[in-house]
Amino acid sequence: MVSMDDAVLARMEKSGKRYELLVDPTLVDQFKENPDSVRMDDFLAMDEVFHDARGGERPTSEAIENTFATQDIVEITKIILEKGSIQLTTIQRKVMVEKMRQQIIHHIHSQAVDPKTKSPHPKTRIELALDECRYSVDPFKRLEDQVKDAVEKLKPLIPLSFESVKLAFKISGATMGKVNQLLRPYLKKEGWLEDVSWACVIECPGGMKGELIGQVMQRSSDAEVKEM
Repeated sequence: MVSMDDAVLARMEKSGKRYELLVDPTLVDQFKENPDSVRMDDFLAMDEVFHDARGGERPTSEAIENTFATQDIVEITKIILEKGSIQLTTIQRKVMVEKMRQQIIHHIHSQAVDPKTKSPHPKTRIELALDECRYSVDPFKRLEDQVKDAVEKLKPLIPLSFESVKLAFKISGATMGKVNQLLRPYLKKEGWLEDVSWACVIECPGGMKGELIGQVMQRSSDAEVKEM
């Protein structure tokens, strides 16, 4: 459940009355797209509708029924988000926009490479290019959608290629447990060798290659790796 401090107001007005919910701002877009994919216990700070959430003023059951034609909190939430709006303070919006902006930058940095050098662009370069193209970050829009939009605006400024790379690792049996969890999401093939070493082939975004190899070497200093 989202905390009261992190929740924001979802508000709808009807017949001169406000109806408010305290919601997790990071789940708003996901709920709008597919309500069934979001647990209400995670989405709402309180399983209640308010006239004034901060002041604790609640509507009567009759008022809720007359306004929404239901007492179901899921259906009420759908209506408020469809017909109402999210109320953010200036500070809340600034914090959320910056957090989303950094997620976009990190995603592009870790997923894309310069097609000429096959290396990821520095985060600072991506950030400056976002400023130059005046990309507007939406704190409620899905990260994947914003990355796609941002990349389209960035391509005229910096070359971007979302290529994947295949890496083969040989890890000692003693350190395999430390490395396995790290590589498992990208695993294509694995097996044990005669010397009791663990060998695997992974496929990952090109931008992640250097960081991933570095993390493996930190956990298994005698690891062997080659690009396929």
